[in-house]
Amino acid sequence: MRKAVKTITAAILAGTMTLALAACGSTGSSSSRSSESAASTASLSVTSGKTYKVGIVQFVDDASLNQIEKNVEMELDAKAKELGVTFDYEDYTFNGQADGTVLQQIASQLISDKVDLIIPIATPTAQIMQTATKNNPIPIVFSACSDPVGAQLVASMDAPGANITGTSDALNTDAIMDLIFAEDPETDYVGLLYSNSEDASEQAIKDAKEYLDKKGVKYIEKTGTDTTGITDAANALIAEGVDAVFTPTDNTVMTAELAIYKAFAKAGIKHYAGADSFALNGAFCGYGVDYANLGKETADMAADILVNGADPATTPVRTFDNGIAKVNIDVVTDLGLDMKKIQEAFTPYCTEVSEIKTDKNFKE
Repeated sequence: MRKAVKTITAAILAGTMTLALAACGSTGSSSSRSSESAASTASLSVTSGKTYKVGIVQFVDDASLNQIEKNVEMELDAKAKELGVTFDYEDYTFNGQADGTVLQQIASQLISDKVDLIIPIATPTAQIMQTATKNNPIPIVFSACSDPVGAQLVASMDAPGANITGTSDALNTDAIMDLIFAEDPETDYVGLLYSNSEDASEQAIKDAKEYLDKKGVKYIEKTGTDTTGITDAANALIAEGVDAVFTPTDNTVMTAELAIYKAFAKAGIKHYAGADSFALNGAFCGYGVDYANLGKETADMAADILVNGADPATTPVRTFDNGIAKVNIDVVTDLGLDMKKIQEAFTPYCTEVSEIKTDKNFKE
């Protein structure tokens, strides 16, 4: 059963910080391998029984980010058993509810609590944690940052250069656009739906425009900053009569998906998005990174830094193959399409095509 997450509420603005209760929540010669084994054993003997405080900070409550957080926690627990240490995250897990002021207060709280490492989930969270720790360089291992270099989190993907590294859900936008035209070669008007408040969407939208310009396909952009704004933007795209809609790994749209997917399906519009969790919440197709694996790899990096002394400044940002297409069969039915034909169209462009059903209660 998933553990509850602390949420710092807006009451902090009045001078009181209110916290929701957190439930318990290589190759080489024989001699070199022997040396590495001896060093590893020595390291374990030094760290055995040690407790590390790990702060986990989620940007907002949505399917993709919840999936990451759950798998970060599961993997930290698994690594703790493997390494003979304790990763204490139960008292240091927070949800900023997409509020920058709240996230800044969370950062201050974690610094005050003297956590050993912070795991911020999503780009806005990572940016705030990075700024907060400039004068107090606590190691940071971010997760789900689509463009870490563009967001100025790291100097480069191979050599971050400071106290921060992590995992990226960088999107292969062209691959998603290929799916749109594989399913319907006659597509001639595409809607681009995203939040204009999320830096992570900028590069993907730019890439989508370049792709469509090369094909000579007309497109229109509609944006919003919250669920209401995204719903209005979706309705505007429906009124425009677009054939399909593209959304990158945008947390604001992800949060709003359950409020818009039926209208898209009723209008005969296929919504393509940059994560499988969009499809769980009603999008026609979610294509991209496996967020469960993203969370696991994030936790592994955190454990390596804390227990083995890896340096975030020289630890490359990890990226993943974008090749899994999840197709919502409920929406396929609503659109009157043939799933077998969709699979045949998508297969040349994906490492995997699988079916998924809408889960209105999906949280992880």
